[in-house]
Amino acid sequence: MPARPRAKPRPKPRPARASGRAWQRMLSGRRLDLLDPSPLDVEIADIAHGLARVARWNGQTAGAQIFSVAQHSLLVETIAHASARLNRGRRLAALLHDAPEYVIGDMISPFKAVIGDAYKAVEERLTAAIHLRFGLPARLADDWTDMIKSADRAAAHLEATRLAGFSEAEATRLFGRPPTISAIIERDYLTPWPAEVAEARYLNRFERLAHD
Repeated sequence: MPARPRAKPRPKPRPARASGRAWQRMLSGRRLDLLDPSPLDVEIADIAHGLARVARWNGQTAGAQIFSVAQHSLLVETIAHASARLNRGRRLAALLHDAPEYVIGDMISPFKAVIGDAYKAVEERLTAAIHLRFGLPARLADDWTDMIKSADRAAAHLEATRLAGFSEAEATRLFGRPPTISAIIERDYLTPWPAEVAEARYLNRFERLAHD
């Protein structure tokens, strides 16, 4: 008897839409569907406003202000560009690397590990919508991703030791060796800014990269 042909693997289904609300209204007036986000509902003003009010490290940082995801994103883009002199597209991708957190917040890595794939699936769909909205590939090439991850780890090491109470040894074990940075980066990017400053600086950097 001939062997039965193997069934083709089924694509992973999107999560079932709950009976409750699965969208968020933004200050721009957009309604962003979290299960099926459209690039047409993504606005940079909403991203900047949200990220400037989301705390890194669950708020466990020194200083009178939170260290926001907007400020972290600017630090990552600055480190990435300083190390490799990136083109406009790669710099924009670095700036937007945590943009989905304007909707889903900054969940620390240990908690992401507890939740598993559900968080990752939502994050990936939001990332794709954001990238398409601003002229980037929905999924970045591996070398782009590696570049951003390297700068992200470098930023995490700096934040951990300057702001979040980690020792150099502990930060090196978790995030890799400390990066070499200029005194300008140290001074300008590692003192927490008020939310309105972080928002304005994020928007300003976006405008420079999007329209150069």
